[in-house]
Amino acid sequence: MGNVAQTNVASLNAQRNLFRTNNELSTTFQRLVSGFRINSAKDDAAGLVISNQLSAQIVSLNVA
Repeated sequence: MGNVAQTNVASLNAQRNLFRTNNELSTTFQRLVSGFRINSAKDDAAGLVISNQLSAQIVSLNVA
């Protein structure tokens, strides 16, 4: 009698969904805790560039 590999497909789907949900929840908490609209370039790349340019202008104006 040969060995038969059995898989619990429902369990694998549940694990995948739990992993995905956990990652999304972690990202959401990171955004809430920081208080910023943009935390990384993947949130809004163009907005991050504009924000960095404005921050640089503010620093240069404060120095002058």
